[in-house]
Amino acid sequence: MFKIVLIYTTLAFAWTPILGARTVPGHLEQSDLNRMQRVFADGITSNDLQSIYYSTLNIQVTDATESAELCSKIQKIHGESKLSESEKDFYLIGSIKNLRCREKFTEAFLAKVYNAFKMDVGSSQDIYFRVASYKLLGVKIDDQTITKLVKSLNELLKKDDSVISLGYAFNVASELGSSASFVADRVEDAVVQADEVDGRMLQFEGGLSITALVINGIFRITKTFNKAPPLSADQSVKFATYFLNRRSVQTAKGAHVLIEALKTLSGAGEIAPICIQLIGNGQLQADDPVLNVAIVDLLGKALTNPPQNVHGKIVLKKDKTVLAEKVLLISKSSDKTIYAAQLSNYKPTRGIYLAEINADNTYTQTMQFKVLGRVKVHSLEIGVADSDASSSVKKQSVLYPQTLTETLKADTTQKLLLKSVLIDESTTKVITVHQAFVRLSKADTKEEIIFVAEQDSNKAYKFDMDVGAHGAEFGYKSGKYELYLIVGDASISNSFQWHVANIQLKFAHESVSPKKLVIRSPLPEIEHMFRPPEKRPPRLVSDVFTGLCLTPLVLLFIFWGKLGINVSNFNFVLSTIGFHTGFGGILALFTIFWLKLNMFQTLRLLIPIAVFTFLCGNRLLRRIYAQRIAKSPSSSSTSAVSS
Repeated sequence: MFKIVLIYTTLAFAWTPILGARTVPGHLEQSDLNRMQRVFADGITSNDLQSIYYSTLNIQVTDATESAELCSKIQKIHGESKLSESEKDFYLIGSIKNLRCREKFTEAFLAKVYNAFKMDVGSSQDIYFRVASYKLLGVKIDDQTITKLVKSLNELLKKDDSVISLGYAFNVASELGSSASFVADRVEDAVVQADEVDGRMLQFEGGLSITALVINGIFRITKTFNKAPPLSADQSVKFATYFLNRRSVQTAKGAHVLIEALKTLSGAGEIAPICIQLIGNGQLQADDPVLNVAIVDLLGKALTNPPQNVHGKIVLKKDKTVLAEKVLLISKSSDKTIYAAQLSNYKPTRGIYLAEINADNTYTQTMQFKVLGRVKVHSLEIGVADSDASSSVKKQSVLYPQTLTETLKADTTQKLLLKSVLIDESTTKVITVHQAFVRLSKADTKEEIIFVAEQDSNKAYKFDMDVGAHGAEFGYKSGKYELYLIVGDASISNSFQWHVANIQLKFAHESVSPKKLVIRSPLPEIEHMFRPPEKRPPRLVSDVFTGLCLTPLVLLFIFWGKLGINVSNFNFVLSTIGFHTGFGGILALFTIFWLKLNMFQTLRLLIPIAVFTFLCGNRLLRRIYAQRIAKSPSSSSTSAVSS
């Protein structure tokens, strides 16, 4: 479906760089480009106009049907995009050009683009995208318009000299001719705004896109107007380190600007950083120690001017002993990026070394590598002795890689002894290894137990096992066991496991087969026990208490029966009915709360009922008070007439 347009040849290396001058510890590898290709492929299928533009700029859509559908799709996306008019117009024009769409631009769209310079511009970004759109359409900008744009650009930079504003200004100034050369004087203003990270990287506020925009812009404008290089060699290394640190970018725009920035720095001439690194896993064989080094640019390609004099100083890391002061590295005829040095003449021994590589006395890099040695069993003795050591020990020698023909026998009153001396095959010196184990494996069941062989003062590895004391570790399983010596080290190339002998062990206790535990089975159910309820009082006490609670209500009805109920003042008006209804509703709600509801449910229902009852009660009291005031004057006047 897609055919990659951007292809670089890279080599994958395993290396351990430590420090360097004018060099970086890595480069853009083929795996990085493959991942970026997938990012571009995803960008084409997205609904983002910007992603489609940068994706189609880097990969070619070869399927005609898919290309036609995409041409139709981007027209709709353009209308819905929330980008500024100048920016989304540029992405639309660029995408249609990248896809070679058959549809032509509408007259209305072209008129809008052509008349864009007649409108006021609000930022250097607007100027950049408008000029870039003209360039994509192949339209030349007249001198009068260029003069107007340069004047606007100058005024904008006086108001806004932020990094992003300067970045777009650098990129557009190179398209506006000599009248915009004043922008090149602002390069230093932008560079000083870079932030240093961990003392080894430089970046601009805004991240990858802004940093790449500024770096591409300052190199473009200084080249256009023949200015001095905008960065020092050290700054170039730190910016390159930052870009390489961001190579896991996941957006189409980020991937594109990353590649462009690395291309820009790789072509920076005298200040361009390069990559010097080991080829392979950094492990050399002692019998043929060939040091292979790759010298490439930031994209993993061969340098335009490859170094002519590459040499290195080899130092043993442990004690800083110099193995070779100046080893010449020769370029391979088959691949001009690979330089090799044969170290066999210097007879490197097993260990870790530092290689200080120097290319043309300009580029340096210190890297770490390892020379692997070969271990050899100088001697091995094995035997069985009494635990009290009262009798002499009869030991038998075994030559590597043979197995002792006789089967040894040992019981709980005896102990098993083993002693072995290991030497370096090339120097015949006694060596110490990281791992030395003795493994005893039961011949029939293959159950095993492993012991550590300890080194004595003479650097001989010894193993001493009291059979009776270790019976529990064997599960008291008597029988034939196979004894192995295991030797391993990160700096030897021939680690081995050697079947030394067979031994018949006899334990005093009979072995008990352990009950097999079911590893994957349901766990026993956990039953939660609630606290038992408190003891309740007798039924008589509960009935008496309930009766006492109901006594006031019973007395109320009795008194009402004897005294009578006066309801003559009850008026059937809204406030009276509402107050009594609301009050009755509150009592009913409390009853329901006691039987069923919780506090929060009750409060949620009580609030509206209480508000309604309060309003009606207020109106009722005001009406009763008014009635009392109205009756008071009439009663006083009647008394006066009678007198």
